[in-house]
Amino acid sequence: MQAQLCILRNYVAALMLLAGAVSCASAQAVDTIDPGLRDRVDRMAAQVLEATGVPSASVAVVEHGRLVYTRAYGDARIATAGTPAVPATPEMRYAIGSISKQFTAAAILLLQEQGKLSLDDAVGKYIPGLTRGDEVTIREVLSHTSGYQDYWPEDYVMTTMMGAETAQEILDTWAKKPLDFEPGTQWQYSNTNFVIAGRIVEAVSGENYWNFLSEHIFRPLGMKSVWNFDAAKLTATDATPYYRHALGPLRVAPKEGFGWMFAAGELAMTAHDLALWDESLLARSLLKPESYRDMFTEVKLKNGQGTHYGLGVDVQERNGHRSIEHTGEVSGFVSCNEVLIDDGAAVVVLTNQDAVSAASTIANLAAPLVAGYPQSAAEQQALDIYHGLQQGQIDRSLLAPNLNSYFTPEAMADFQSSLAPLGEPLSLRQTSTELRGGMTYREFEMVYPDRRLQLTTYTYPDGKLEQYLIAPVE
Repeated sequence: MQAQLCILRNYVAALMLLAGAVSCASAQAVDTIDPGLRDRVDRMAAQVLEATGVPSASVAVVEHGRLVYTRAYGDARIATAGTPAVPATPEMRYAIGSISKQFTAAAILLLQEQGKLSLDDAVGKYIPGLTRGDEVTIREVLSHTSGYQDYWPEDYVMTTMMGAETAQEILDTWAKKPLDFEPGTQWQYSNTNFVIAGRIVEAVSGENYWNFLSEHIFRPLGMKSVWNFDAAKLTATDATPYYRHALGPLRVAPKEGFGWMFAAGELAMTAHDLALWDESLLARSLLKPESYRDMFTEVKLKNGQGTHYGLGVDVQERNGHRSIEHTGEVSGFVSCNEVLIDDGAAVVVLTNQDAVSAASTIANLAAPLVAGYPQSAAEQQALDIYHGLQQGQIDRSLLAPNLNSYFTPEAMADFQSSLAPLGEPLSLRQTSTELRGGMTYREFEMVYPDRRLQLTTYTYPDGKLEQYLIAPVE
């Protein structure tokens, strides 16, 4: 208990120092984005919030490597009896949950650059007593290939998590069990891995984890709003966390007890400041080139199979472009950070309701727009025909005889009456293509805030369409 109180005092002291920096922070509203792109991002965010019922979102956009836009939508605090709603603003902080893992991975990489550890060191070299600690490596804990069991897979706060818990107590309970699998043979997300990583940061650096991040990451990048959400709940001027029971009303979410999130998910900040971190990822400005290479490279299992995960980040491909991304969730908050690493683009979305994917939906829709991915000729044609059908029209010169016959007056009326009320889709992207029957078959996905539609076409070599069908995605 004495050790726990000492840790708490260290955290509170760090919070007070950072709070002083926050008090003199400049306004975080930025608007140098192209007006057309701004309007599309605004529309996406507003419509997704309306469709999901999530109270608010705070969004930041990085274009050509620079932060160009911040805006908040909805209510950071909903109205209650006798108390009006409080609109969200860009200056408000939200918890970012597991996006915090990127910062833990960066701390380890900084220590490796200093020659104080290696990613291939066994974790037992720094933390004694862990199951097979002489075999599991730091690289394996940062990539979720260690086999240590997750201490918090649930999407809610258990009663046992309402009380305080130290990092060492978490490890004593979950990291001393038998491994879920042989190290390096499977990928399984586990918060326990990053508690181990955070304790290694402390053991090797001789500093408190929070102090290390503040000194080596937050201050150098000018991230003045960052808050230790593990040590204390957000203030009255920040976003309020919410959750629902099933389809019931929004309720203020309970707070996890001190210590439970630690290096796996303890950070809160503005979308603006998370975008500053994204700027550093795009510029590779904080770490050495080889450290970014380690972080962004997909870790392979011992059998050569890919994991789509690097060190603290998901490694994905979006429309043929590399995306370094992660989502985060703690009680009452969900976040998404998508960085199109080769395109100088990033989208941050922070929301204040847990167990809902609004943040990911907004980020995944907006990121290709910000990166400027052009629509293919097939996508543009599919969208043009869709617009025409919404108005009860079609250019029959595009149609082969069978499809021309298919579009009877009845079919045209049904297409118009069912599609016109939907308005403009948030996005249309081709998802697959193949050759069949002497034609090119294509599948497209159209996204609306409350639904997704599948559009399928067959096209002859001369460009004539043999099929154009639309159905809901189940």
